[in-house]
Amino acid sequence: MPVIVRADFTGIIINDLYLEPPVDNSLVLIVEDEPEIAQILDAYLVREGYRTVRAADGETALQHHALLSPDIVLLDVRIPKLDGFAVLARLRQTKNTPVIMVTALAEDIDRLSGLRLGADDYVVKPFNPQEVVARVKAVLRRTKGDQQETLRRFGAIEVDFNAYSAFVNCNGERIALQLTLSEFRILAYMVRRPTHAFDRADILDACLPESDALVRTVDTHISNLRKKLEALGQKDFFPAVRGIGYRLADPK
Repeated sequence: MPVIVRADFTGIIINDLYLEPPVDNSLVLIVEDEPEIAQILDAYLVREGYRTVRAADGETALQHHALLSPDIVLLDVRIPKLDGFAVLARLRQTKNTPVIMVTALAEDIDRLSGLRLGADDYVVKPFNPQEVVARVKAVLRRTKGDQQETLRRFGAIEVDFNAYSAFVNCNGERIALQLTLSEFRILAYMVRRPTHAFDRADILDACLPESDALVRTVDTHISNLRKKLEALGQKDFFPAVRGIGYRLADPK
């Protein structure tokens, strides 16, 4: 007797027997114009308990994203109407939904372009569907952990992600930093990854996705942040990394 599996938005049905979904009931938006590949990804994800919705072109993908607010997007690069990079750029203007790029192109420039725009990971065709599922799990686990974190301390700096505010502990006193939104985004982005060296373009794409500014704008924001922190005794907080950009100083 064949096993018939199908999924709705609440659970899985096998031979008309309804099974409750697992704890992780995340919705995955699959953006893929090749029906066979889309179907394979769909089947593997449903088997792992995920809900899925498909789009075969960039415009439909944006419509589904706006209507359904998926938890993660599997986004093929070469799709009709709007390609994957254009879709990713549009997504980053509105929400921070995790995105895994899928491409058949081997050139590193395409991979790097996707990540610089704000993609969380990428896979290259042909791929093992189980590897894709594993990456979906890893990205969701990482991003959900970030969302649950509301407060991060780094040395004398304290960042409240929910309140969009930052403080410096100076001589036993907790003093609020007067930051612009762009300055706060940059500080919060870097504090989340305290051991990382940040490229200017990465900072620009992650923190100012709606901006048409040049990467040198990042230097201006970093300079302003330095001045505000130095006024509260935090000197050399953003040391330059030659040939790359900036990092955070070792906490004192």
